[in-house]
Amino acid sequence: MELLEGSAPQIRQVLLFVFLGGSLAGSETWRYSVAEETEIGSFIANVVKDVGLGVEDLATRGARVIFDDYKPHLRLDLQTGNLLLNEQLDREALCDITEPCILHFQVLFENPLQFFRGELWVKDINDHIPTFLDRHILLKISEGTAPGTSFQMESAQDLDVGKNGVQNYTLSPNSYFHLKLQDNDEGRQYPELVLVQPLDREKEPELSLTLSAVDGGSPPRSGTAVIRIMVLDLNDNAPEFEQPVYEVQVPENSPLDSLVVTVSATDLDEGTNGDLSYSFSHAPRDVRKTFEIHPISGEVHLKALLDFELIRSYTINIQATDGGGLSGKSSILVRVVDVNDNPPEITMTSLTSPIPENSSPEMVVAVFSVRDKDTGNNGKTECSIQDNLPFLLRPTFKNFYTLLTEYPLDREKRAEYNVTITVSDFGSPRLKTEHNITVRVADVNDNAPIFNQTSYTLFVRENNSPALHIGSVSATDRDSGTNAQVTYSLLPPQDAHLPLASLISINADNGHLFALRALDYEALQAFEFRVGAADAGSPALSSEALVRVVVVDDNDNSPFVLYPLQNGSAPCTELVPRAAEAGYLVTKVVAVDGDSGQNAWLSYQLLKATEPGLFGVWAHNGEVRTARLLSDRDAPKHRLVVLVKDNGEPPLSASVTLHVLLVDGFSQPYLPLPEAAPDEAQADSLTVYLVIALASVSSLFLFSVLLFIAVRLCGRRRAASVSEGHFPGRLLDVSGTGTLSQSYQYEVCLMGNSGTSEFKFLKPIIPNLAPQGTEREMEGNSSFLNGFGFN
Repeated sequence: MELLEGSAPQIRQVLLFVFLGGSLAGSETWRYSVAEETEIGSFIANVVKDVGLGVEDLATRGARVIFDDYKPHLRLDLQTGNLLLNEQLDREALCDITEPCILHFQVLFENPLQFFRGELWVKDINDHIPTFLDRHILLKISEGTAPGTSFQMESAQDLDVGKNGVQNYTLSPNSYFHLKLQDNDEGRQYPELVLVQPLDREKEPELSLTLSAVDGGSPPRSGTAVIRIMVLDLNDNAPEFEQPVYEVQVPENSPLDSLVVTVSATDLDEGTNGDLSYSFSHAPRDVRKTFEIHPISGEVHLKALLDFELIRSYTINIQATDGGGLSGKSSILVRVVDVNDNPPEITMTSLTSPIPENSSPEMVVAVFSVRDKDTGNNGKTECSIQDNLPFLLRPTFKNFYTLLTEYPLDREKRAEYNVTITVSDFGSPRLKTEHNITVRVADVNDNAPIFNQTSYTLFVRENNSPALHIGSVSATDRDSGTNAQVTYSLLPPQDAHLPLASLISINADNGHLFALRALDYEALQAFEFRVGAADAGSPALSSEALVRVVVVDDNDNSPFVLYPLQNGSAPCTELVPRAAEAGYLVTKVVAVDGDSGQNAWLSYQLLKATEPGLFGVWAHNGEVRTARLLSDRDAPKHRLVVLVKDNGEPPLSASVTLHVLLVDGFSQPYLPLPEAAPDEAQADSLTVYLVIALASVSSLFLFSVLLFIAVRLCGRRRAASVSEGHFPGRLLDVSGTGTLSQSYQYEVCLMGNSGTSEFKFLKPIIPNLAPQGTEREMEGNSSFLNGFGFN
């Protein structure tokens, strides 16, 4: 195993090589030799030294060895660059009698694409012995045959070639014949028996000789055949063929036992000396394997199928032998006619799949070769792929093609392509071969996540439990794999005062939003923030969406009574003249609710009364009015408990206690009265004693009383007119704020203080209220108090 050198067949030669795309292949053909039956793994050559590349280039550039017959005779060690024998070679099986036996191959580098051509010469060893096809030969020779007459013998067959083939013949010692070697048309030697002296049938009717064939191996090997000679009577005419050469053309697809040709010869002798028999003469093994001749009719038939791609012509030597042992010779030249019986073959050398969707145009996707064993138009091929695919076919050199991308691909439009490579020849009929490959497109992070909504509105009821799931956001990414893995996050709020981190959290994997703590509608009714969605690509792409959280009010605030005050001080006592008519406005209970909507809709009802039926409370505005005319029999002191209830679920309520004093007129003195019932007196912690001592009636007092009576009468008329014009029945329309009209801005109360009495007249009542609810509610309460003149 060495690189051939010198000027003989063992020379290393440099050949010019013309091909398409000259930059893809080397211009030299490297020749190596190896003896047949060499052990597997034997060293042949080092590619790195011959090609002039580094060992590291073999793996990075995808180096491989490809033989023309697509069989792995050699393998390339990518670690060392050595070409090693991959199988035991049998020269006779590979090349039969062809000499020299050359296996063509290429060393292919895929990236970038480059070829180096090489030839592996398989040297013959002497592993076969010469063999005679007929080991027992019968010759019938007339005793009248003149000395010097020669008789052709079948040559021995040796599967070895060159010096290992048959080199010499020997004949066992005898006194009648000697051996003479002749060359046939193919340059092969064949033996002839030459008669030295006349035969005498009466002395020796039969002779037995041994013919030996010796090859030129070391050591030489030999084979023998036994020649039996029967001495016949005189035969003086040899057979003669009608044609010296028979030329015929036989299609390669001819069936078995097809008639190839019929040969014919004549002999002027009569009797047995004129009876002819036909046979092959010095026919090699491939002829005897493929053809047979009928010994009587001379018809030559096919014994095996023809294959133009293996053998294109046969030369058959024939002879006609008469009964006297004389023979005539002729030959048949059989030309095999090629038919289009071989479809093209596609061998995929390299396939890159998947390919990135952002690959540049004309990226090499596949490298393949096409071969058709036929010749002429039958062996010419054309290659194509389907239309409307983003790929191009481009021939490189000889029978190699590359499949290239025509323009950048988009995986989101199409993630996979089924490419059918069709190769057809130009024969008749045309044969074609299809090879399907699947080209997958690898994803590149070129799409940002997209939310299914540009904005989200979430509703959360106040007083929610911590870590409550309040909603979700969702984004999708058209990419795949890690490029489509979306992660969610909260973005910094635009309002720097919004404590978003303590209000909301988001699950980074699924976009679920959670309220971190209980929300208070009265403190925060709505807020906005932005959510980001980022993929896991490199670099990562992201998008945003707006989320608005609306806090839904819950009924968590009880009604708060603004008037009358219930702060533990001495209670107010309402004065009602006994002359008041039914529907007389005694007072108005004013209350507010920190909630909103129906949770802040208040209704009023009389819960307890000293004398049921005397007073009534209007449900919608909290006005306390007389239900009938007063009489002298009615008790002068009354205690009323009014219940204020909102419209929430469940409803919340508050109660207020009113003290009403019936008076005949404003000139009589009043004292604070004890509670109407003993148990109620015990329940109150402060007993108000109202002592009105009118020691003297002055003009100033009379003027004050008259003014007070005038104000009360005007308010009564106005209430009556409003009731008749706008509130049919006993209903009053209120705006929901629970405010009194401007007519009732002042009340007259009698206050007790340390045993002394003081008449508080037309003094505005200012409740001492604790802040409740939001700023908006405080403003509403302030406007409400202003409506009563509390300024």
